[in-house]
Amino acid sequence: MDTVIKTEDLTKEYGSLAAVKSLDLDIRKGEIYGFIGLNGAGKTTTIRMLLGMIKPTQGNVELFGEQIKPGSTKIWSKVGFLVETASAYPELTVLENLEASRRLYRLANRRSTDEVMEKLNLVRYRDRKAKHLSLGNYQRLAVARALLHKPELLVLDEPTNGLDPAGIVEIRNSLQDLSKNKGVTVFVSSHILGEVYRFTTRIGIIHEGVLIEEMDIDTLNKKMEEKLVLDAVDRSRLLSVLKDSGYLPNPNTLGEIEITDSSLVKEPDRLIAELVKKDVRVSKVNVEKEDLEQYFLKKVGRHE
Repeated sequence: MDTVIKTEDLTKEYGSLAAVKSLDLDIRKGEIYGFIGLNGAGKTTTIRMLLGMIKPTQGNVELFGEQIKPGSTKIWSKVGFLVETASAYPELTVLENLEASRRLYRLANRRSTDEVMEKLNLVRYRDRKAKHLSLGNYQRLAVARALLHKPELLVLDEPTNGLDPAGIVEIRNSLQDLSKNKGVTVFVSSHILGEVYRFTTRIGIIHEGVLIEEMDIDTLNKKMEEKLVLDAVDRSRLLSVLKDSGYLPNPNTLGEIEITDSSLVKEPDRLIAELVKKDVRVSKVNVEKEDLEQYFLKKVGRHE
């Protein structure tokens, strides 16, 4: 599979602060790569180096096998991007903004403007000035500008910022369609971890400038912990009986009891029968799997 994004030892230092440290990425054609981390972890700095907006302190970036340096221009016909905050010409309408971008990309076909407005549900706002758009529609316009020239690579920093749930689903579906049916590679950072989990094919976790873990979604599913969640009329008795029986119960923030013993997670009926025999009135029995947010916070906490 063709490599689209490749970095080696990519590092950015600001004085004594290393914002990104020795980052190695290898992202292939058609992947949707989710890049996640806390605020200040180095996500946007990485994206700016990928796009040649800032110069690395050391290391290299290649897009489509071409080394990227500040001032590189040939590559932009293949790349669409949205970095940090959405931008548009405030005094121009949606249509005028997209037409300006079309001319910058030297696209002869005016139909491309109509197509991208239809794709992002902006047709009804075509004659509205950008400064009068809602935050969500302003974001749609920024994504539309990134998609206008049908790029082979999309680099998107928080693309669903300000969108309502329906808008988030629309962007997700659009990106999945581009990846699956057009072979477009997508590099996306987001703090909405549940959404990242739904549509990416691989994730990388960056923490304090370091890529601490990287895996495909199938591997992530296997790593995410399953647990048995119990509750009872008398919680203190439930906790006491479980401890006396040699289990390792852990009360959660709701006061319910969680057990991660894999044998009990697979066969909870055995434990319930044991509790009933000991007169524990169980009111809740659920097998739950941690989500990406829980997994992420656990990984970041362990790293620290």
